Amino acid sequence: MQSCLRVIAGNKDLLASANHNTMNKQSIVEAVHEKLGGTKVAAESAVETMIETITTTLKKGDEVSIAGLGIFSVKTRAARTARNPRTGEAIKVAAMRVPKFRAAKALKDAVKE
Repeated sequence: MQSCLRVIAGNKDLLASANHNTMNKQSIVEAVHEKLGGTKVAAESAVETMIETITTTLKKGDEVSIAGLGIFSVKTRAARTARNPRTGEAIKVAAMRVPKFRAAKALKDAVKE
C-alpha cells in the first residue's frame, strides 16, 4: 500500500504525462499500472484498496497523513438554519461529519510551479 502511495504522490512526470484535463480514478489506475507493471486488475485493486483504507479510517474518525500529499481528516459541521432557494422557507440542517483535506507543503510548492 505504501509503495502505491509513493508512486501516486511522488511521480509528477508520470501523472503529468497523461493527456487529460481531469485526472480520474481510471487515469490513476493506468499511471500505477505503467509504473509498477503487472496487470491492470492488480493496479486497480491497489488503487481501490488505498481509497477503501482512507474511507474506513475517516469513518472511524481518525486522520490519514500521506507525506508529500497532505492530511485527510473529518470535521464536524454544526447544525444550522438554511433557506430553501425556491421557496425561501427556513430549513434546519442537522450537524454532520464531513471530510477535510489539508495539502502538504510539498504539494502546495509543486502546484505553484
